[in-house]
Amino acid sequence: MPDTSFDILIIGSGPGGYVAAIRAAQLGFKTAIVERDYLGGICLNWGCIPTKALLRSAEIYHYLQHAKDYGLSAGTVSYDADAVVKRSRAVSKRLNDGVGFLMKKNKVSVIWGEATIDAPGKVTVKASKTEAPKGALGAGSYQAKHIIIATGARPRVLPGIEPDKKLVWTYFEAMVPPTIPKSLLVIGSGAIGVEFASFFRTFGTDVTLIEVLPQILPAEDQEIQTFARKSFEKQGIKILTSAKVTKLDKKTDSVTATIEADGKTQTLVVERVISAVGVTGNIENLGLEKLGVKTERGIIVVDKHNKTNVSGIYAIGDVSGPPMLAHKGEHEGVLCIEAIKGLNPHPMNKQMIPGCTYCSPQIASVGLTEQAAKEKKLDIRVGRFPFVGNGKAIALGEDQGLVKVIFDKKTGQLLGAHMVGAEVTELIQGYVVAMNLETTEEELMHTIFPHPTLSEMMKEAVLDAYGRVLNM
Repeated sequence: MPDTSFDILIIGSGPGGYVAAIRAAQLGFKTAIVERDYLGGICLNWGCIPTKALLRSAEIYHYLQHAKDYGLSAGTVSYDADAVVKRSRAVSKRLNDGVGFLMKKNKVSVIWGEATIDAPGKVTVKASKTEAPKGALGAGSYQAKHIIIATGARPRVLPGIEPDKKLVWTYFEAMVPPTIPKSLLVIGSGAIGVEFASFFRTFGTDVTLIEVLPQILPAEDQEIQTFARKSFEKQGIKILTSAKVTKLDKKTDSVTATIEADGKTQTLVVERVISAVGVTGNIENLGLEKLGVKTERGIIVVDKHNKTNVSGIYAIGDVSGPPMLAHKGEHEGVLCIEAIKGLNPHPMNKQMIPGCTYCSPQIASVGLTEQAAKEKKLDIRVGRFPFVGNGKAIALGEDQGLVKVIFDKKTGQLLGAHMVGAEVTELIQGYVVAMNLETTEEELMHTIFPHPTLSEMMKEAVLDAYGRVLNM
């Protein structure tokens, strides 16, 4: 008979869930994880990872088209949409298999099916429609002292622009296009929207990007937003802000969108539409209402260590609220497990969660924007350094970008950092570490950055905030 009793049972095997399972096993808990579709969740299978694989193909295609700028000749440059998608799916499959290996390595039981919490400590798992991996436990009743909900999120659907998977896509369909459309409307200019706009534009699609708010990338610093918009428009992406789609009229192989902007109504005919208006947590059909688990506006309410109001039930990742990022879910999973163990971990500081967008140019940020700092009535110093002043950026042929930092004038505390340009998603962690260590401007100025690197701009921006910039 299979074992049905555990210390920790986690519902959902995305980044938050599987990392929590590994940490639980490390701390000696008998652990199980329930999954209904695919190990690794949306992130590894239909989100973070496969989109980066697609964007990498687009990046290389872009460089091949500009080979002569580097003194090279690439001959006739073309692409195979099927092969691009196939590579992306292979990358996801490799990581999906990797999660399965990690579960076995850490002796975490995998239960295949759809879970409902019947009562604190009791879970019923129904059979899944997808095939279970070898060795997984099946449908049945399970017991656990602690139940962690890590069920992730799905695309948000707005009335009137519901995806039909053929003409109107979510990110699921956008990741596996049968062909590259000649024209495309992207609704929503957050990370998902601008990444797909960037991907399809690179392959020649006529892209229109629509945002209901006055500026694209609403979460980013104003200067970064403005720089990114100019760059996108230079690439040929048409952008409409303070605009909304009120109707989609579907034809056989095209869509006519009715758009309201600046008090005027216009129509736009495109081959395909991507709805990228955010995501919503998967909190339905878990038994939460019956149990009295508190929710607010589609998220599960938790305390500083991700406990819900019902003893023995926890929530991490997208279902516990924004920012809905994989690395936030991973960190919450570790904190939650360590709190259950009694290790009293430091609660998460959401101001220190970095955000990265992998469009072209890349965007990365952490902490307060300049506008947010001013709204808090903080006395600040702001430093900037452009890519055009950096030798490595010029050598790479990537001299368009900006690094911006915000300091508390009185204490020297680094309040925020914001970047746009090549490889900034790999640079932002330097500022994240600095903020976590409560580093001041003086310590950053005394740090020796290697030359020639893009990272030198991070120090130069700090120097600029204090009137000491050297290379500008």
